[in-house]
Amino acid sequence: MNGITQNQDSYLLKNVLLETGFLYENAEVVATKTALFDIQIEGNKIKSVEPAQSTTDVKGFDIKGKLALPPFRDMHIHLDKTLFGLPWKAVFPKNRTVKDMIAKEQMIIPELLKTSAERAEKLISLLQGYGTNFARTHFNIDPTSGTASLEHLLQALEHLKDSFSAELVAFPQHGLFYTKSAELMEEVAKWEQVNFIGGLNPFSIDGSIEKPVDLTIQLALDNNKGIDIHLHEGGQSGVKTIHYLIDKAFENPALQGRTFISHAFALGYMAKRELAYTAERLAAAKVGICSSVPFRNMLMPLPELEKAGVEVFIGNDNVQDHWSTFGSGNMLQKANLVAQLYGYETEFELSRSLRYATNGSIPLDDHGKIVWPKVGDDASLIFVDASCSAEAVSRISTVNGFVYQGNSSSIIA
Repeated sequence: MNGITQNQDSYLLKNVLLETGFLYENAEVVATKTALFDIQIEGNKIKSVEPAQSTTDVKGFDIKGKLALPPFRDMHIHLDKTLFGLPWKAVFPKNRTVKDMIAKEQMIIPELLKTSAERAEKLISLLQGYGTNFARTHFNIDPTSGTASLEHLLQALEHLKDSFSAELVAFPQHGLFYTKSAELMEEVAKWEQVNFIGGLNPFSIDGSIEKPVDLTIQLALDNNKGIDIHLHEGGQSGVKTIHYLIDKAFENPALQGRTFISHAFALGYMAKRELAYTAERLAAAKVGICSSVPFRNMLMPLPELEKAGVEVFIGNDNVQDHWSTFGSGNMLQKANLVAQLYGYETEFELSRSLRYATNGSIPLDDHGKIVWPKVGDDASLIFVDASCSAEAVSRISTVNGFVYQGNSSSIIA
């Protein structure tokens, strides 16, 4: 990524292309209107957004008409287990059940930990090149890893703190009780850097829904954390786990808005009426869903969930690791995949699809009113080679640079 290292607390971004509204024909959106602006940055905030001045003697950094968009946010990724930075290797041809993969991890983790901090940094740099400045990342907590995976991840994040931030999920990848991970989870739950307590397939891995979920909930409540549980189970155990978590969120209001189910494949197998009922309960309990889109042959009912008011997050999940071959690290590609999978192809639909890359933030609301960027907003922007957000999603446009929280070490196009 080409750019200029910026060393001022206050500076001007010149000739930034911003979306200003929709163009309509017969009440249908047919195009997105844009104009050039100058954006004044002061500290970590946007101080002003004014029409671009035609004079060339105004000092500042010339963005040269690149489109500004909200930065991308990866809401489900494993930064600690990437093979990125090592020679190319596809997934193992055998050992594909979760328990088989746990056994495989127990063999390979000791060697991977030797360079995990370095590889996490490389993966974060890859994400940044695609416009992502934030991630919710899971990290292994298991008897093989101990706390080393967390410690190495914190080292990587510390080195890149001026241009990247993250929420951390303590993830018992090898089961809470299937391996002796419960005490380790109790330990790391006390770490202030940890934001969420994770979990994995309670019934199929630990043999019970209630016992592992109850411990996860208690750790979250005792330590003021959120919850983010991996749930791959597609049968009745998956359905029961979803509703058990919903029940617990109703019982403990502190968990509402802070409880998430990653994958939740059982939703994809539900009949229409059961799905509507479950989605209604998820929304009422403020339990969100994180999806990697797509996951092999699974097409999740994201439109139905969102229509019911369920908060839906998107992430890359695995990027070149021993679990998956296909993760690219590109959240704009994820938005493009969502648009393709669910048939979002009009100007309006594509512009709305940008929210899957940004975790909700888009330049224009559904009525074409400017909602980003505004004076007082966090000074974080990315610059892409596109005429509008619809084109950026459709063509997976190149990211030319970014500003992160107005920070003087950020790179701009």
